Amino acid sequence: MIKTKGLKKSYKTRQKRQTTSVDAVKGIDLDVAEGEIFGFLGPNGAGKTTTLRMLATLIPPDDGEATIAGANLRTEQAQVRRSIGFVAQGGGTTDDVSAREELVLQARMYGMGRTEAAQRAEEVIVAFELSDFADRKCKTYSGGQRRRLDIALGVIHRPQVLFLDEPTTGLDPQSRAHMWDEVRRLRADGMTVFITTHYLDEADALCDRIAIIDHGEIVAEGTPEALKREISGDVVTVGVGELSEKAAEVLKDQPFARGVEARDDGELRLTVESGDTAIPQIMRTLEGAGIALSTIELHRPTLDDVFLTKTGRSLRD
Repeated sequence: MIKTKGLKKSYKTRQKRQTTSVDAVKGIDLDVAEGEIFGFLGPNGAGKTTTLRMLATLIPPDDGEATIAGANLRTEQAQVRRSIGFVAQGGGTTDDVSAREELVLQARMYGMGRTEAAQRAEEVIVAFELSDFADRKCKTYSGGQRRRLDIALGVIHRPQVLFLDEPTTGLDPQSRAHMWDEVRRLRADGMTVFITTHYLDEADALCDRIAIIDHGEIVAEGTPEALKREISGDVVTVGVGELSEKAAEVLKDQPFARGVEARDDGELRLTVESGDTAIPQIMRTLEGAGIALSTIELHRPTLDDVFLTKTGRSLRD
């Protein structure tokens, strides 16, 4: 449903009277199947939104090729736009109109007649549980209500592909959970959903497959479980307070440590072959260096551990 090869985008920036080029996306290859929820996971500034805006025909790529629902991104933009829905991170609702008015207008803009537009608006009002406030002005809505309307606007024309840019940013936990249910329902109805996020739990719980992007490049791709299985071994978290940097120096060259990261909260995160054998060695090594530990925990790899292994730093940071 979405296929890209070598997709690139750079921007010109001007600092101190000098113009430089910044590579936002450095040759993205993607293959998204029909009817799946595909997650684009990465930190802010990694290139997620730039990629999404290229796929939605909002900005032209500098290089590379892509097809969306069988239409060529460069030569068949009108066909691409008919096939997709796009929900931007900032939303697209207007304060002084109602959800129903927004939906009818959107449907009319896609060529529906007045009667069909009104019927379709009512359908999505019911589907997204907007009935209780559909005729109130949007400025009275909560963040979760407004976000549900954003997605309803994105699917009013029954697109084959829905692009969601950070759809749950700023939402409370209950609204986030409701949003996840809506996305799963769209997938169950046969829609392909492409979602960008920097939330680890969201990518893990919601997406059938994910691509992890960092500095404009994909560093890992697969199902969440498959990516976590690639990080063989265990993860040990050690609390050492203000001595985290010193402890990292002591542990980083030890044979049992595959990776060591010092965190700002006074903790170390170590990737090890076996937690059962590594924990006693960690304790002895730190004791020998005169570093007292306050906590030590063992857990299985997470998507953050995948990101740490691939990039050398934590996505949470």
